[in-house]
Amino acid sequence: MSRKSENRAVATAAQGATHPVHESHALLGQRSQEIQKYGSITHLPIGLSEEACRNSVEALNQILVDTITLRDLYKKHHWQVSGVTFYQLHLLFDKHYDEQVELVDQIAERIQSLGGVSLAMAHDVAEMTRIPRPPRDREEVAVQISRLLEAHQAILEFTRDAATRAAERGDDGTNDLLVSDVIRKGEKQVWFLSEHLMHTPLARAR
Repeated sequence: MSRKSENRAVATAAQGATHPVHESHALLGQRSQEIQKYGSITHLPIGLSEEACRNSVEALNQILVDTITLRDLYKKHHWQVSGVTFYQLHLLFDKHYDEQVELVDQIAERIQSLGGVSLAMAHDVAEMTRIPRPPRDREEVAVQISRLLEAHQAILEFTRDAATRAAERGDDGTNDLLVSDVIRKGEKQVWFLSEHLMHTPLARAR
């Protein structure tokens, strides 16, 4: 290297030390085309046909949005419950909420593991859920529990059918999730809720 080239290299290095070429900052405002469209299937080597995966994903997304709605309904009632059973129901509703949060994650991950795209955003959930929208107002305890039970029933009926169809397609993973987690947990929560609507006097036995 000539003396002139060497001096130029030293000067460039010194300038770079004073004014770094790569500054540390967030690259905001990035946009691109989506890497996978909703409703499409990325075929994964899991031993299931693309059609089987697509059918399971469609059913799972319906169960997902309904479960998200039920989850949020539990939180609404957790905040708004009142009366002599406030403490017990306040805790029960939050316990069921946490269990539904876990279910939501399990269902969404199953969708992704089948090569699908799981729904996530509130506006998509509101468009697709089959659970009726409750009023913004505060309601009596019996009405709150009835709403939760009706939501559970809608999910359980759909899930039983979806589990049977998944088994017929050979999708044992989806069948196991729906039976072992969604159905069994839902049935238990229904039991706990229903007991609060039983007409059982506290002060006098019949």
